Amino acid sequence: MSLSSLYLAWVEDLPPRLNGVRKHRGISLAMDDGVILKTDHYAPDAPGPHPTILMRLPYGRRGFGPIAEAYAERGFHVVVQACRGTERSGGQFDPFANERADGLATLEWIKQQDWYDGRIGLTGPSYLGYAQWAICDALPETAAMATKVTTADFRPVVFPAGAFHLNLWLSWVQVVEGLRTSPLATAARMFSGDIERRTEKAATTLPLIEADKAVVNHKVGFWRYWFEHAIGNDAFWAELDHRHRLTEKTPPVHFISGWYDFMVDPLLADYQRLVSLGHQPYLTVGSWFHVAEELQRDNLRETLAWMRAWLLGDKSALRRRPVRIHIAGHDEWHEFDHYPPGPASPQTWFISGPNRLSNAGTRAHGSDQYRYDPADPTPNLGGAIFAFTGAGPVDNAPLESRPDVLAYTSQVLLADLTIIGQCAVMLQARAALPHADFFVRLNDVGPDGISRNVCDGFVRTTPETPVGPDGTWRLTVHLHATAHGFRAGHRLRLLIASGAHPRYARNMGTAEPITTATTMLANEIEILHAGTTITLPTYTLD
Repeated sequence: MSLSSLYLAWVEDLPPRLNGVRKHRGISLAMDDGVILKTDHYAPDAPGPHPTILMRLPYGRRGFGPIAEAYAERGFHVVVQACRGTERSGGQFDPFANERADGLATLEWIKQQDWYDGRIGLTGPSYLGYAQWAICDALPETAAMATKVTTADFRPVVFPAGAFHLNLWLSWVQVVEGLRTSPLATAARMFSGDIERRTEKAATTLPLIEADKAVVNHKVGFWRYWFEHAIGNDAFWAELDHRHRLTEKTPPVHFISGWYDFMVDPLLADYQRLVSLGHQPYLTVGSWFHVAEELQRDNLRETLAWMRAWLLGDKSALRRRPVRIHIAGHDEWHEFDHYPPGPASPQTWFISGPNRLSNAGTRAHGSDQYRYDPADPTPNLGGAIFAFTGAGPVDNAPLESRPDVLAYTSQVLLADLTIIGQCAVMLQARAALPHADFFVRLNDVGPDGISRNVCDGFVRTTPETPVGPDGTWRLTVHLHATAHGFRAGHRLRLLIASGAHPRYARNMGTAEPITTATTMLANEIEILHAGTTITLPTYTLD
């Protein structure tokens, strides 16, 4: 037992270790085209047979060593592999493109090993989860998957509502490139705020295709290839979309995510797809962001229980009901048989006057205006972003004080109000320029006056967006899924803006391609009260 695995077991409250571990590091595993991928094997030092867990990742094997050892100490063979073009593996790193072929080749290698007994589990968060979906249709009869903060289709993650997820990619480029060349220094930067500071600075670069040099001081091949080939290219994404591999034969899956993860909606779509096919997947969602420590803790413990259940036949650690979600605001965990937990009771709120939000009485018929200027773009603040610091619920005062942000606040709630699922905002708006963005956010305002974000959504308009006879857009903005309890004494607040930079690359106000755009035009935005509402999916919980 290493000190790192001992510490991990203590912090994560893992079940007792069952055996020692034999480590075989740096195995050179040849892919079908001859490229060598570096692979580690952690073997239980105890008589077998033992099932296998596979993790394929672009972040370096060393950082996942303690996790692999923890699994191996509890009776699993563990294979950890550095993806093509990362760490010491050969080839060029082309995100998502090689995970199907390389994953299948790795499965074949595992099947040829004398320690392999026909049982295999796939696990891992984020990119590791995507690598699972890429081969989920090639697993043996006895198999299981634990997918966390991920999805089988990354197109809506990279280009949400037609925009570019700039913060994600500038930050991710730093992580992938940094872990490849200087892993220790990069690990230190992750939690010092340096990643986020560099991202914010590089995000001002124009044209955006040059932002790779601004953030890591050199050109990044896949960054430029994606700018040139991925934008609006259906054929590019068709080969990377693995949703069709989710079928009636998909192994048992445990989904784990957070309400402040930027992939929670596509993960829930994958969950719903399996439910519609007759599966009963498990689902665990906390009030977590993408790299939250609490998520990682539940991730490891829940994965061990899941793999023991489906690979070893020991279901004693599985909870009785498959869905477990955290209700923020109330700070309560609830378990259900399904997600969502039955039909919601929709509750519609509307603008009832200057800066006022109501669910009863008369709607206002005026409008509010603001000026959106891409030279001084409305900033993002907290929320479902890829960040090591600053993600999740935060005080929105700096955002709400800006002249390019509208805020509508309810009266104090007289009773608790619980929402589960996606809120929907109907937005009636017009703008001087047809190229416009709308960022909408629902906040919880406490008795102390602090306004914290609960969920938000984004939509982009172009000259092709339908306009009504009155010259206005009628837009539907789906806010990302959440589970939140607004306590009595709190207030709701609806924010409307035209940007959240650099989370979404700023709208330049022109038709120039995002790759090469340099011209910036300010836009005059008008929000009409009568046609703007927010509908909440409310529930009464026991």
